[in-house]
Amino acid sequence: MDVKRLGLMLALAALAGLCPSTQPLRASTVDRETERQLTVAASTLVRLRSQALVPKSRNERRRRMPREVLGVAISPSLARAQERALRELENRNRAPVEGGPAFTGARTRLEPARTIRTGDRITLEAIEHTEVRYGGGKVTQSIRRRFEFMTRGDRITLLDEQVVDRGAHPINDPGPIPAGSR
Repeated sequence: MDVKRLGLMLALAALAGLCPSTQPLRASTVDRETERQLTVAASTLVRLRSQALVPKSRNERRRRMPREVLGVAISPSLARAQERALRELENRNRAPVEGGPAFTGARTRLEPARTIRTGDRITLEAIEHTEVRYGGGKVTQSIRRRFEFMTRGDRITLLDEQVVDRGAHPINDPGPIPAGSR
């Protein structure tokens, strides 16, 4: 092999090593302000669903999923899924026990546990603490959730959420609630 060809191959190899697509993605954390922004956006989903368990007063407007929270966009598909969840929760039995007293209040907060950025994706893992009150009692749950975000430039979009704890049945998730978890 001649020297010119060897030099060209070495130069191409060096350039390939500098190319971002050939570099492995490294996970990193995000700053506190971004983590707060992501937590507020994510908590909006679970907070609205918890509130949907409590019958509204006549003066309250229909609960709607915002399209953006604190500068974080909610993806259209996630917003539609959340709207369906809100409708389902508003229309199901709103008591911890079938035929029992209705829920009278709900409070939910997210406690961020870990926020990892890998390329244009950010994952927020958080513990959701929910308390719903009824009659003279209350139901409390702590569930681990994962929220997936995507970034494009300065724009952040919330794409998905899921329960991390296997077998957990959050009271503020749509669908049937097994009798043992009420």
